This record gives sequence, C-alpha cells and structure tokens, in this order.
Amino acid sequence: MKTNEKFTKGINGYIMLAVLTGICVFGLYMLIVYKNDPFLSVLITIVSVFCTKGLKVINPNEAAVLTLFGKYKGTIVENGFIWVNPFMVKRTISLRARNNNSDQIKVNDKMGDPILISAVMVWKVKDTYKSCFDVDNYINFVDVQSEAAVRNLAASYCYDSLESGDTDEITLRSGGEEVNEVLENALKDRLTIAGVEVVEARISNLAYAPEIAGAMLQRQQATAVVAARQKIVEGAVSMVEMALDMLSEKNIVELDEEKKAAMVSNLLVVLTSDKTASPVVNTGTLNH
Repeated sequence: MKTNEKFTKGINGYIMLAVLTGICVFGLYMLIVYKNDPFLSVLITIVSVFCTKGLKVINPNEAAVLTLFGKYKGTIVENGFIWVNPFMVKRTISLRARNNNSDQIKVNDKMGDPILISAVMVWKVKDTYKSCFDVDNYINFVDVQSEAAVRNLAASYCYDSLESGDTDEITLRSGGEEVNEVLENALKDRLTIAGVEVVEARISNLAYAPEIAGAMLQRQQATAVVAARQKIVEGAVSMVEMALDMLSEKNIVELDEEKKAAMVSNLLVVLTSDKTASPVVNTGTLNH
C-alpha cells in the first residue's frame, strides 16, 4: 500500500521555551538601555514572542501533521512538549480507536423486502498523510462510506432463509460472523484511501420495516407451526410402527388389516392432536 507518510521529530519544547524567554527578556533589557533607539530591541522581542507559536503539546495517541507553505514536512507521533518552525501549520489528528454507530437505515434486501439495518464499527487512523490530504474530511468520509457498505451488504443477502427458500443460503439473520466478516472486508476496501484501519465491524440492529413486519411475523409463525407439526407426525408414525411391531412380536393380539388400519387411525389422532384425547373404553369384546 503506497503512502507518502513520513515521520519527523521536533525540538525539546522546554529548552526552546527557556531560550525564547531569555531572548524576550534580553530584548526588553535592550529596550530599557537603548530607549533612544528601540528598533532592534523591539524587533528581538517581537521575533521571540512569534517563535513561541512553534510550541506544541502532543498527547498520547495523537499525531501532529506538519505543512510548510503548502508542502508536507512530516508527522510527529512522539508525545510530549515540542517546538517546530513557527511558520509550519500543525494539524492534530487522534490515533485513538473510535466507535462509529451508524443510524438505522431502511433498505431492500436481496429479495426486495424493506428492512431496517444498522452497524457498529471500531476504527482508527493508520496513515495520517492519507487522512489529511487524500480525502476532504476523513471523519465524514468514514460516516458516508459506512452507510454505503451497509446498504450494499443488505442488498446482497436475504433477511431470512424463508424468503429465498434455500435453508443452506447465508442470510443476514443467520449469517452471524460470516456476514460480519464480509461487512468488515468491504469497509476496509472502502476506507483504505482515507488511511483508516477497520478494527471490527458488525451488524448492530436488524429488523423488518414496519409496513411488512406484521405479515412477516405471521409467516414465520406459520412456518414454525408447520415445522413443529411435521416433527410431531414423524414421531407419531414411528410410535405407531413400534406399537404394531411389538404387538405382533409378543403375540398379544391378532389384528387383521382392517383392525390395524383402525388402530393406526386412532393412535395418530391421539398422538398428533393438539388437545388432550378423551378415550372411549370398550368393555365388550374386541369386535364390539
């Protein structure tokens, strides 16, 4: 990755403060001594005061980007009290990790259904040159590109497998870490130009849009009911089969095909019913 970033150092600020203070005091002394010709003393005092403009405090995890008459001179990342050329423009950039919690946006998923989605991202400045000079406003750039990446992600996947009909397909709701990884890689590609490093990115909120939320909820409930009934029927058939096999194996009772059909029907009704069965006790013979 090509970069024009270069690092430099400043002069110890405490030493320069002492020197400039001494020069300023000397200029004031000359002004008193040579009060009839104050030009030189006034000039010395003004220059010393102007040079204090070069003093700069750089806090931990901060950087100062230096430009001199429009030319990039380097970046200072060593924290402390320093002095640089007072004609240099010093732009402070934070190198700390930041959170970007995007606003919830409405977008259509792969199937065209409107959904509400938002994401949270942890990022920090990696290349100060790119952040300052390759984009106009790197913080605004991060916000805009984050929203664009979330929109593109939502349009690339279905909200749920119920929509696509393919239960093996990755969806926004079930994709989990895989979908988050896709989002993170997309953000890295978009934000490299701004010298920004994406530490982590993940979907923070996901829901159907209000206009279809009720219908989709009913659809999910219906699908869940069908799936549950299917499991119940499968279990009931297995139990009926086991009952018939055990009756035949242990010679408890002889059943012809008609009686087997009646028994199967009764057992399936009892086992698959969503209400408690009320059996009728037969106190007569098997045939009555």
